[in-house]
Amino acid sequence: MTPYLAPIEKPKGLLVKIVYFFTRRQFGKVATPIAVFSARMPTGFLTFYGKISRLDKKLRLPSQTAVLIRERVASINACLFCMDSARWYVMAKSPENLERLDALPGYRTSPLFSDAERAALDYVTELTTSKHVDPGTFERLAQHYSEREICDIVWLVASEHLYNLTNHGLGIGSDGLCELRPAENDHRVGMTAAAGTGRPR
Repeated sequence: MTPYLAPIEKPKGLLVKIVYFFTRRQFGKVATPIAVFSARMPTGFLTFYGKISRLDKKLRLPSQTAVLIRERVASINACLFCMDSARWYVMAKSPENLERLDALPGYRTSPLFSDAERAALDYVTELTTSKHVDPGTFERLAQHYSEREICDIVWLVASEHLYNLTNHGLGIGSDGLCELRPAENDHRVGMTAAAGTGRPR
């Protein structure tokens, strides 16, 4: 898929050049969102997405649940880049969870998901597809999660929509990251890369 705006191969500005360097090092390439919109609007996108990544680190939900929620929203919104990058992250950080990621479309009946996760995914699915939540759906969610955790879930849904719509709006599809060999865990570059791709890490 060719994005509507051509990727910038040689960015201007030290910050963007540094981000290009570290994302090439981590992914083996510059992620398309970085080359398309972060390079053109670095203060807005890199700063804002960087804040989202930092806020994600403060969530009280288990990280595995957060990944499932983001992946569910991205799949409903058909954001191929976000689905691809989420799978790359699981492959790199917790490959034992790939089976659950693959089973996500059938979460309602799959034994791989807990009742709490099913309640969260029902809520996420309803909110994403209809932009409305039935009181009964919310009641089931509240049986498993605290008020703070429910706010975490809403945050994940809302911020994932930002990623998805940005990529859709600029015609950004999958980068094929899962076809690349995940880099060795490098804690020095994870934060920088996440800020530019718009994905929580």
